[in-house]
Amino acid sequence: MKPFAFVFPGQGSQSVGMLDAWGDHPAVVQALQEASDALGEDVAKLVKEGPKEALALTTNTQPVMLVAGVAAYRAWRAEGGAEPSVVAGHSLGEYTALVAAGVLTLAQAAPLVRFRAQAMQDAVPVGTGAMAAILGMDAQKVIEGCAQAVRSFGANSAEVVEAVNFNDPAQTVIAGSKAAVDKACEMLKAAGAKRALPLPVSAPFHSSLMKPAAEKLKVRLAATPFAAPQIPLVNNIEVKVEADPDRIRAALYEQAFGPVRWVECVQAIKSRGIGTIVECGPGKVLAGLCKRIDKSLDARALGTPGEFETALADWSKA
Repeated sequence: MKPFAFVFPGQGSQSVGMLDAWGDHPAVVQALQEASDALGEDVAKLVKEGPKEALALTTNTQPVMLVAGVAAYRAWRAEGGAEPSVVAGHSLGEYTALVAAGVLTLAQAAPLVRFRAQAMQDAVPVGTGAMAAILGMDAQKVIEGCAQAVRSFGANSAEVVEAVNFNDPAQTVIAGSKAAVDKACEMLKAAGAKRALPLPVSAPFHSSLMKPAAEKLKVRLAATPFAAPQIPLVNNIEVKVEADPDRIRAALYEQAFGPVRWVECVQAIKSRGIGTIVECGPGKVLAGLCKRIDKSLDARALGTPGEFETALADWSKA
């Protein structure tokens, strides 16, 4: 079988009933039960019934997306799917990748990501931070535009806006204080961006405003046992494969207030001789990004039983 990578989605791909297609698949049921036990609540009910507003709360979204990705990965392996040659995850998805790689158990990761989510939410009051996707503009121009927007507030201003997610060659997400994000959107559109779309999020993730959250997370990470990865994992913050648990912890700490370098992550996976990248979990966002990053990649989603059957049939012929 040809080598392939699994990539795991982050916040934004959640939806009520996103695991319904699996029915009572034992691997999915078990993953939901483990997460429920670890968090002390019925995660399966939240995923199945929502409501949408509850699922969209950062403190719920992060553990729910974690368990959905782990459930899909376990189902793939239970159905005879091979182990990937490398894994990665977008933002929160990096924690799912860590579970797949054996660094953390699901029982460890679920409360850890909920702690991360709460720390991020507490760092910036709701309504004072913002994020926006800038479409149709080179990333370097977005970086320069953010710097111009900050300068427009004057030398002593506390306003912040930064490029935080380098998703594909023409899509960069910015984050920071609401006034600065709004100003940057206005300036970037004037400078030629096709669109500047405000994102429905409750905090400016991956911006320097998340540093207080990262400091809390650092303490929690230090108290969490990490195993050496059994599968190479390309991290977001340095685009490196780390084997040392302390270096993995450091990368997770830095990721909380540093950018997701997704374009480079995908390029790093390809440089390892891997031409197939599979999004494991709900949605097809990452598969789309991978195709836009490099059209030569075989990028596909693997989030439903039907997609599993197609992949297993295709790859059995390879």
